[in-house]
Amino acid sequence: NLDVDLEESGFIGIATQPWHLEEIEETRALYGRFGQTTEVLDQDAVRKRVDSPTYLSGLWIPNGKAILNPAKLVWGLRRLAESRGVVFHDDSPVLAIERLGSSLVVRTEQGSVRARKVVVATNAYRGPVRRIRRFIAPVYDYVLMTEPLDASQMKAIGWSGREALEDVSNQFHYYRLTADNRILWGGYDAIYHFNNGVGESYDQAGDTHRILAEHFFQTFPQLEGLRFSHRWAGPIATTTRFTATWGTSHDGDLAWVAGYTGLGVAASRFGARVALDLVEGRDSDYTRLEMVRKPPFPFPPEPFRYLGIQITRRAIARSDRRGGRRGPWLTILDRFGVGFDS
Repeated sequence: NLDVDLEESGFIGIATQPWHLEEIEETRALYGRFGQTTEVLDQDAVRKRVDSPTYLSGLWIPNGKAILNPAKLVWGLRRLAESRGVVFHDDSPVLAIERLGSSLVVRTEQGSVRARKVVVATNAYRGPVRRIRRFIAPVYDYVLMTEPLDASQMKAIGWSGREALEDVSNQFHYYRLTADNRILWGGYDAIYHFNNGVGESYDQAGDTHRILAEHFFQTFPQLEGLRFSHRWAGPIATTTRFTATWGTSHDGDLAWVAGYTGLGVAASRFGARVALDLVEGRDSDYTRLEMVRKPPFPFPPEPFRYLGIQITRRAIARSDRRGGRRGPWLTILDRFGVGFDS
């Protein structure tokens, strides 16, 4: 019952290039294998829902998809946790976690906390468990937010169903309407900074934000003149198989989970359930999953990590320009179960 602007509005995967049509069909078949309802929309049908001259087709997924305000979710969960006695210690980075008898000691500059069990959920940010760094690379995702659309602008693009939207390129855009009818527009570039660089200095990238703005008006030329009120970025943790990964240390009394690759608003609930089973030593359906038992292929150390990620980014962009053809580098990665389509 938290106020998070939840809208169970469904989702449309958008085809904007001829080669996307095959991607749409493959996704439809995958959902069908698991009994999920989908509908392929032709060009006229998809443009009746949301009008863009770039749209060729779409895959409508009505169930199990929703949009919400992630900040309101975090604030609401915090209030709920505090009402049940949870104490938060903000701005107290953990320097080390050490064994002391039957307990673990979590050390910070201001003091320490003793606990029987510890779960580390630092995701893209550097945490106290070195092993996590082998499997995680922080990449920056960039976002624009428009001013609120007035009634005539809303009519110009349709979008009365308020569906979540995402195009199906490798370098994809995701976008949605907020409660006050702004458009959040993000994605496309994912930028890695040398040696797992994370910091406020990376939150603004003029070139990337300008590219996002150009793509926005290519998608919705009828909104020319609309202004962007906000721009920002943040690090998301990715793994070589683009899904979360888990591990334990300190004789199983510490569990960690990271690597949601931008899907943590939903997937972090699942990740937490798995991590709690691991730290309590429970044998469950979750802990028996291969994705939990088998870690992803590790990232190499620097400078090979940086070089490998840059080569892969260029190969992905080249694949999009060449009608989705994977090319030799991405084909090699696919064989090792590494990369976006692994």
